[in-house]
Amino acid sequence: MSDDDDMMYDDDDYDYDNDGDDGDDGSDDSEGVVEIENLYYKSKALIDDSIPQAIESYEKVVELEKGEKSEWGFKALKKMVKLCYKIGKHEKMTEKYKSFLTYIKSAVTSNYSERGITAILDQVSVPAPGKALDLDLVQTLYDMTLKALLDAKNERVWFRTNLKLAKLLFEREEYTRLAKILRDLHKSCELEDGTDDQKKGSQLVDIYALEIQMYTATKNHKKLKELYGKALEIKSAITHPRIMGIIRECGGKMHMSEKEWEKAHTDFFEAFKNYDEVGSPRRIQCLKYLVLANMLMLSSINPFDSTEAKPYKSDPEILAMTNLVGAYERNDIIQFEKILRDNRKTIMDDPFIRMYIEDLLRNIRTQVLLKLLEPYTRIRLPFISQELNIPATEVESLLVGLILDNKIRGQIDQVNQELRLESSKSAHYWKYQAINKWSSQLQSLQGTIVNRLA
Repeated sequence: MSDDDDMMYDDDDYDYDNDGDDGDDGSDDSEGVVEIENLYYKSKALIDDSIPQAIESYEKVVELEKGEKSEWGFKALKKMVKLCYKIGKHEKMTEKYKSFLTYIKSAVTSNYSERGITAILDQVSVPAPGKALDLDLVQTLYDMTLKALLDAKNERVWFRTNLKLAKLLFEREEYTRLAKILRDLHKSCELEDGTDDQKKGSQLVDIYALEIQMYTATKNHKKLKELYGKALEIKSAITHPRIMGIIRECGGKMHMSEKEWEKAHTDFFEAFKNYDEVGSPRRIQCLKYLVLANMLMLSSINPFDSTEAKPYKSDPEILAMTNLVGAYERNDIIQFEKILRDNRKTIMDDPFIRMYIEDLLRNIRTQVLLKLLEPYTRIRLPFISQELNIPATEVESLLVGLILDNKIRGQIDQVNQELRLESSKSAHYWKYQAINKWSSQLQSLQGTIVNRLA
């Protein structure tokens, strides 16, 4: 692989900004520039044969500048940094990177310096084949970069570089380091009184999206709820759909943890639409979460009936969830459990979905149990256990839940292992009976008060 294969931007194809003045600057200067340029390309040709020789040659390019920083010195130093990293000369790479950063003030344009910095930081943020990422080295380079950008008063690139570091730390689950970076980013978007500067809405949303992901991963629901609300309140920014998708997905997970299925359903649907708009692969995962929330909220509406979700109904990644919805709607518990077993990779291997499978199973077992109890006034627990294919202890737990929720009226005889139902009358009957009893008690209380006042 050539040196340019791992570069985000090709130096030689970049159109340098100039003032349009092509006047004669003197033949000596012109000859000097030609000599530097020729040496630069000669150095580049050496890379495939010998990287150490190429580095030595690039060093001569910088020497030829004689202290007059130019675009060629910038490009040569950039090459040296990348090549030193490639052969594991980290100390020398750090030294060359320090020199490279001195060029960003005046030698090249702001946009070009940002591209050069990005190309280097992208390379060092990916571990070499067979080696672990040296996070301390990466942190050192980022710290050097951020200091140089502050000295150059380039706040825009400083923010973007800091955000880039924050994303890397999040991916590496370095939450302690990440928290410090996020505090610095927040400070850059605050007014003197410590409140958010709404004029920097776009930057604030980016910061909130990262914080929300961090608090979702660390399960800090209190902070997550606070930041989720703040992120949605920002109206001064046109938020990128991918960022809004992240915020909404994390919001959906937050609502799921609180068993607020309908709110979770709304957030997952919004996240899915945002991801779908930009073609993000996260849309498939979010659609699975949407289906999950839809089943947990006992909705009678098929989630694939919506215009946005319908095209994905037959997607191989979604098909298992589609079949699961069908079994759920039919209260077919045997088929439901079979689909879960047969599609472990697409359903059960997702830790988030796995957290709520028991809730789903409880829901469908409850529906099947209610239907099973309809013709009976007395029924044995072992029979229910056999019909639902679950242990007797789980049957008892389901029955207790139904009794407490006033969905059935009855008593569990643990000695004889049977359920005695008081009546086959519906839950509505018992609700009206309770209201009638409450009304009678109020009338009695009214009569007592009137008698005392007489």
